[in-house]
Order: sequence, then C-alpha cells, then structure tokens
Amino acid sequence: MIRDITIGQYYPAESPIHRMDARLKLTITFIFIVTLFFVNTFIGYLFVIASMGLVIKASKVPLKFMLKGLKSIMIIILFTAFINLFMTRGETVLMKVGIFSITMEGVLLAIKMCVRLVLLIIGSSILTLTTTPIQLTDAIEYILKPFKKIGVPAHEIAMMMTIALRFIPTLLDETDKIMKAQQARGADFDTGNLIQKAKALIPILVPLFISAFRRAEELAMAMEARCYHGDEHRTRMNMMKMKGSDYRAAGILVVYAVVIVGLRFVAKAVPFII
Repeated sequence: MIRDITIGQYYPAESPIHRMDARLKLTITFIFIVTLFFVNTFIGYLFVIASMGLVIKASKVPLKFMLKGLKSIMIIILFTAFINLFMTRGETVLMKVGIFSITMEGVLLAIKMCVRLVLLIIGSSILTLTTTPIQLTDAIEYILKPFKKIGVPAHEIAMMMTIALRFIPTLLDETDKIMKAQQARGADFDTGNLIQKAKALIPILVPLFISAFRRAEELAMAMEARCYHGDEHRTRMNMMKMKGSDYRAAGILVVYAVVIVGLRFVAKAVPFII
C-alpha cells in the first residue's frame, strides 16, 4: 500500500509533456481541475477521459503506474460512492435498504463523483510525474511573482511546497523500511479489525517522526552550508522560456476549455442529455 502512492514522484522520460514549460503545465493542471467541476454530463466526462488518455499517451508514463496511485485512495472513492448512492434523493427508486433507498439519480451522481475524483487524482499526478522539483519550484515562484508587490514571499512559498512534494516519496520509503524492520521482529500489521490495525501502526509514528525531523535538519544544514538565503540575489542556470510547442499546447487548452463550457450550456438547453 505504501509503495502504491505516486504523488510527488517524478517519472523520467523523453516526451512532449516532459519538455513542456512547467509554468504552462501548472496552469493547465489548474484549469483542468476547475473545468472538472463544469462537467455534469456523461458526454462531457467521455470527452475529458479521451483528452486525458491522449495526454497520458503523449507523456509516455505507463498507465499502470498512474492507476497504482489510486489504490491508496480507494477507501475515499468507495466512501464517496456510498454517500452519493444512499444519500441522494430522487424520483426513480431502484432498491430500498432499511431506511435508505437507492435511486437512479443517486447511482448516476455516484458514478459521476467517482469518475471526477479519479480524473482529479490522475490529472494532478501527471504534473508531478512529468515535472522535476526544481522546475516546479521555478514555475510556482514565477506565477506568484506579481504578489511580491504586496509582501507575499513567493520564493519561500514555492520552496516549501516543492520540498513538501519532494519529501512525500522519501517519507513513504522510510515508512516502508520501518514497517519491514518491525515485521521482521514479529510485528503484525495485516490481521485484526480496523481499530487493531490502526493501533498496530502507532509504533511506526515515533521512528518516522524522528527520521523526518532528522532529514529536515540535514536539509537545512546543507542549504545553509551552500549559503542559501532565499530569493536574495538569486540567479538561475536554466531560464524558463516558452517555445512554439508550448504555444500550440496553450491553444489546445483554450479549445478544450471552450468545449467543456459549451457542453455545459448544451446540457442546460437540452435536458435529456445525460
């Protein structure tokens, strides 16, 4: 389960998505997340899934690797489906379970919400899988640069966000090592009910927190030894510059957003479209 979490990992490959400007990828991801909440028909979701499939194919990241990250949030997906399935009222009742009733409207809403959640996770994963931490830091800092005029520490915020993303796979590997070491000493994390499994994980937290604080201290000492002082007189080896392919990708993004908004208005004008 620990190794199934792919958030924060970088998958090296030679692809158009990897070579794309990090600022554009960050903008595309934000717009993609926003447009997901505009989609309310199955036709719209099919269009989003088809678009996502083309992006995944262009990124050259194996689909199995991306789907592996969904295992860690499967409980959240099932819980979302359960809530929408049993708590949504509708006119067409399909089944009645005690005080709860399953309606056609609830089934459709549960499917839509689960698909939206899966697309949200995969879309966010593509950003981190195809962008190095340094590129992501520069992109976040560049986008937050206008807020410097009102005193927002853009560089520090970008650095903290990137370090947090970068440390996710590191802490996951550390957790996996601690669990294997304790299993070798007789610890059992697989048997028992949910409460017993949660209690069995408590001994992992202490060495994990100690390891996290130790790594944070080592990182701080390494940055201080290299005379790091934030954004003060800082220069970059590689300057970010938009290329022709980036402008074409931006044009495709505009077309995608227009289609999503158009499908929203069409669904309002033609109510029978699912």
